[in-house]
Amino acid sequence: TLIVLLVMTAYPLIFTFVYSFTDYNYLKGTENASFVLFDNYVSLFKNGYFQQAVWNTIKFTILAVVLEMALGLLIAVFVNSLKRGQKIMRTLLLLPYLLPAVTVALSWRMMLSPNYGIVNQVLQALHLPVFNWFSDIRTAFGMLVLIDVWQSAPFVFLLLYAALQSVPQGQYEAARIDGANSLKILFYVTIPNIKNSLALCALLRTIDSFRLFDKVNLLTGG
Repeated sequence: TLIVLLVMTAYPLIFTFVYSFTDYNYLKGTENASFVLFDNYVSLFKNGYFQQAVWNTIKFTILAVVLEMALGLLIAVFVNSLKRGQKIMRTLLLLPYLLPAVTVALSWRMMLSPNYGIVNQVLQALHLPVFNWFSDIRTAFGMLVLIDVWQSAPFVFLLLYAALQSVPQGQYEAARIDGANSLKILFYVTIPNIKNSLALCALLRTIDSFRLFDKVNLLTGG
C-alpha cells in the first residue's frame, strides 16, 4: 500500500512541484528543462483569467456549501421527524447524488436548452422572459450553483440523517416538557448533538466544491 501511494500520489506531487520552477515542456522532456525560479508563478498570478477563475471558484464554493448544508440539515430533520415513509423518502432523496456528474450536467442542459428546453417552454407559456441559461453571464453562475446543490445536498442529508439517529430521544422529550418550540429544539438540542457531523460535511463539501470542473466544462465551457 505504501509503495502504491508513493508511486501514484507522492511522486506526481513532488515532480509537479519541482518542475513548476522550470520551463519544462512535456514534448521536449525533462533533460531540456532549465530553472526559471518563480517566473511561472509570477505570470500565473498576474493573469487576469486566473484571478477571475480563483474568485469564481471561491464564490461558488461558499455559496454551494452554505446552501447544501442548510438544505441538507432541513431535509434530514424533516425526514427524521416522519412517522411513516422514511425509507421511501430516503431512497427518493438520494437519487440525484447517485447519478454521475456527466449525466446530471447533460440532463440539466437539455431541460434548460434555449431552443427546446422544458423550462423555457413553461416560461413562454406563462408569458415570462426566457434566458439562454448557460451562455448568459447573468444566469450561468447561478445555474451552476443550483445544479450542484440539487445533486450534492442529498449527500449532506445522508450523513446528517445518520447522525440524527444517535441523538438521545430523552433530550427532545425534556425540551418539549420545558416548552421549547421546534426552532429552539433545532438550535439547542439537534445541532449541538450533531456538530461533529456538520463539521465533517462542511469539510468534505468544501473540498469537493473547490475542485469542481466537469459540470462547468460541460455546461458553460468554462
